[in-house]
Amino acid sequence: MISIITDSTCDIPDALIKQHGITVIPHTVIWGDDQYLDRVDLQPEEFYRRLVQDPQRPTTSHAGLVDFKKAYEKAASEGADEIIALTVSSKMSGTYGVALQAAESSPVPVHVIDSKGPTMSLGWQVLAAARARDAGAGIKEILNCVERVRSKLVQLVCMDTLEYLEKGGRIGKAAQWIGVKLHVRPLVSINHQTGLVEPVSLARTQKGAVEDLYRKFTSLLRYGKNLHVAVLHGNAWDKAEQLAQRIQKDLNPVETLINITGPVLGINTGPGALALCGYAEE
Repeated sequence: MISIITDSTCDIPDALIKQHGITVIPHTVIWGDDQYLDRVDLQPEEFYRRLVQDPQRPTTSHAGLVDFKKAYEKAASEGADEIIALTVSSKMSGTYGVALQAAESSPVPVHVIDSKGPTMSLGWQVLAAARARDAGAGIKEILNCVERVRSKLVQLVCMDTLEYLEKGGRIGKAAQWIGVKLHVRPLVSINHQTGLVEPVSLARTQKGAVEDLYRKFTSLLRYGKNLHVAVLHGNAWDKAEQLAQRIQKDLNPVETLINITGPVLGINTGPGALALCGYAEE
């Protein structure tokens, strides 16, 4: 039996987490004197409402060594012979290092994977691992499957402002935009080799930013076959659904998911953000 473990930045819809028996270890959101477990004590919708209204900015703390040790021990006690643990990019969080350290004392072998990305960049790799396992694949085949998916991933994020990305400290090469005085909407991509945020373009209007997002994403995946696409959003359900409908009509993916970005990542992208993340099987 192979157990699949990940962290709460994966943004996989709850129904799929339950369907595939994926264990999700939550990070912590710190808001003043209060602490909340990501997507456990603090749900995304509530987070975004408060983010707009509360002048105090939240911070985050990644899941700790004890959290991963307990998860590994629990998996082993439930019959797991081996564990695959996938985490958010090591360039964005210390989670990968903690997962590796905890693996040293695990009662069963643990294969720790740096997803080189956040949100559904991580999520698609987790789902690939779980689906391969459920289809009867062994460890080596599962790890190869995850690597293939990661090599094909495309993720782009457009935001209403640079403010949250800058203050969250996850700006990567988009730091070149710091000091831009105009009210602009940034579009960034995730480099799945380096695990860093990279700048793509700036738009004056939200409509322009969304068009840039859509055009760039579709140009990178248009000629692929058997597309898997996720639409992520910062509490902007209507816009996400419209984008998903457009993707469905133009690209006809075999799988389309819509989910709200969780609090830990939402601190960096802010309300109203939209993201597209996907890959082609061929």
